Amino acid sequence: MSSSKPQIEEIIDRALAEDLGKGDVTTEALIPGDQQGTGFIVAKKEGILAGTEAAKQVFHRVDPELKVEILLEDGAGVKPGSKVAKVSGSIASILKAERVALNFLQRLSGIASETNRYVARVEGLPVRIMDTRKTTPGLRSLEKYAVRVGGGGNHRMNLSDGILIKDNHLVALRSQGLNIKEIIAKARQNAPLSLRGAKRRSNLQARQTQVEVEVGTVSEALEAVEAGADIVMLDNMNLVDMRKAVKSIHGRALIEASGGITLDNVWAVAETGVDFISIGALTHSARALDISLELEAQ
Repeated sequence: MSSSKPQIEEIIDRALAEDLGKGDVTTEALIPGDQQGTGFIVAKKEGILAGTEAAKQVFHRVDPELKVEILLEDGAGVKPGSKVAKVSGSIASILKAERVALNFLQRLSGIASETNRYVARVEGLPVRIMDTRKTTPGLRSLEKYAVRVGGGGNHRMNLSDGILIKDNHLVALRSQGLNIKEIIAKARQNAPLSLRGAKRRSNLQARQTQVEVEVGTVSEALEAVEAGADIVMLDNMNLVDMRKAVKSIHGRALIEASGGITLDNVWAVAETGVDFISIGALTHSARALDISLELEAQ
């Protein structure tokens, strides 16, 4: 996982504090602290597994003495009945960690599975499925990791990762009398040193700082390219206009399609010739994969 260990531990600790409150009063009232057992984490639906390391860390944060054996690695395909992991030790500790561990597994596996459905739908076409910043607050690093597990790619991790001039930026700056060429030049001139010298994923001439511009019409797309944009984002554009934009840009910039992308239309969007397709639904609307823990007491 790309996140640092302290960062993951912080996320897990917040989740455990939220779930445990002042303690698991039911388990503490009923289960002897020395009673031992084994729990198997089992998939209930077909999908792509993600989040096993986070789940393992949850159990260890609750009780370092618990033995956690990962039986299937992230990226593995699962089906109903697939055993994902085995947890052995104090039953009380297993029960205290169960829900949080499963929440991470279900959420991340759901994202990986949804991403994989999109990736599979455009297989054979030279396009990359990407995520967006439409993530659960506080869980972005984990959710974007799950996208990668599912075969997708990450767009910006945060606002400091790259320059993306969106419609509201354009509205604000055009009110000051700037045109798109001047806006792009201003962005490059004021970009932090950390963004300068970024290499492009094509044989187009490299520029000092890569700039992406969001557009809603074919004419805006051409204006952005002629003004020096490196990437043009076609936002909520219909297929006819998308094809026109791709044909008109003709390799002078990379092209991203975004907005209104579904499993039903993603193939048609990919066929227009865009380089990337960014889909907010990978993270904001992915359905959790059904996974449970089945306990065996000793």
